[in-house]
Amino acid sequence: MDSATYDVVVIGAGPVGENVADRVVQGGLTAAIVERELVGGECSYWACMPTKALLRSATALRAARQLPGAREAVTGDLDAAAVLRHRDSFASNWSDDGQVSWLDSAGIALYRGQGRISSDRVVEVWTGEDDPSISLTARHAVVVATGSRALIPDVTGIGQAAPWTSREAAAVTDIPGRLAVIGGGVVASEMATAFASLGSRVTVLARDGVLPLAEPFVGERVTQSLREAGVSVRLGAEAASVNRDGDGTVHVTLTNGEQIAADELLVATGRTPNTQDVGLDKIGLKPGAWLTVDDTLRVVDDDGALIGDGWLYAAGDVNRRVLLTHQGKYQARAVGDVIVARAKGEQVDDGRWGRHVATADERTVPQVVFTDPEIASVGLTAAAAEAAGLRIRVVDYDLAAVAGSALHAEGYQGHARMVVEEDRQVIVGFTLVGPDVAELLHAATIAVVGEVPLDRLWHAVPAFPTVSEVWLRLLEAYGR
Repeated sequence: MDSATYDVVVIGAGPVGENVADRVVQGGLTAAIVERELVGGECSYWACMPTKALLRSATALRAARQLPGAREAVTGDLDAAAVLRHRDSFASNWSDDGQVSWLDSAGIALYRGQGRISSDRVVEVWTGEDDPSISLTARHAVVVATGSRALIPDVTGIGQAAPWTSREAAAVTDIPGRLAVIGGGVVASEMATAFASLGSRVTVLARDGVLPLAEPFVGERVTQSLREAGVSVRLGAEAASVNRDGDGTVHVTLTNGEQIAADELLVATGRTPNTQDVGLDKIGLKPGAWLTVDDTLRVVDDDGALIGDGWLYAAGDVNRRVLLTHQGKYQARAVGDVIVARAKGEQVDDGRWGRHVATADERTVPQVVFTDPEIASVGLTAAAAEAAGLRIRVVDYDLAAVAGSALHAEGYQGHARMVVEEDRQVIVGFTLVGPDVAELLHAATIAVVGEVPLDRLWHAVPAFPTVSEVWLRLLEAYGR
């Protein structure tokens, strides 16, 4: 078996692993990355990029139909085949040539195969043969950045029914006439929106409601919009069993005995870590488990002790802190930089908001849900803030009452909520629902992360006439 040595070895070449390796190389160290599938990972081929491409064309069409003049220019319906071609381009036609070229240009060595930790700082690369093809030794650190995969719920017969996960939905080649969706979270809501616009008759079985972790008005508005688009949203519905008959029809039996028939079934009920086959058993950890990390994202055991002398790190979904690509890349930058600092004997900046920690994971995470209407949020919901013991005040405002909204779209509907921590007079949560609110989110993120006092925010004057004027209206409603 061949062998090679690098300063850092990264298992997983998705956006998180790529960013770790890039930061390490920029810091003057050497790095190798091991990938068993496509370089670029889930986000590039089966999640962020292709799914948003599936959604965007319908969003643009709806926007055109909400403006006089543009409405009259629209003469046809959505072209599903053209949408799929557009999606294919954003998934690079499932070729990672461009990503591989980038790794090469960045000076990052790529090894294709399954990376498995065999001992301290040693990763073996397996390509399906009886023995590993190469053994990689890391002088300073090994980083697990293998992401997560869809969780298949424990429902009788579901495995034999060959359900879709988010991967199959993102890479679809034929739009099903009928699609059943188990779940009510982000993936379920976005894919219900996409497939309804592409012509499917969609049924959503949302046992815990639609977007249940968001502010209550979010789920209410998305549910209403889905129903107006022809989607059957079954709140509280729970699948008891699933089977696919001889002609390919999927039958979902609910706990109340009712049956739902569909051509395809999408399961969107959560995620599970890709740690089953990375050699965790060789270092005293449980294969298939989420990895627990310290403030600088070094892996710790069940007792909170570092693995060895702290050579093992975990970034992205696998540490379960935040299962979002942009947050994983944020973690990756911190991990790459702290590995370089420790390798060079430099001071580690691990205080709150320090360069080498992922402080924003705690209470300041931004997220956009690309449903109709869009959902943009950052920080805590009112319920989460209260559960954290904060003394808060909630301020709501109708986005339709903002002057810029009427210009943006005829019949604009939306809502904004600001959650203020009263003791410090800072915003700890912000949620927007409405057309194109994603582009308003970063202002809220800066306010929350920067802990900008409300007295100072009063001096951040929004341009007129824009939807951003909602900031002024929220402050006025608060009493500033």
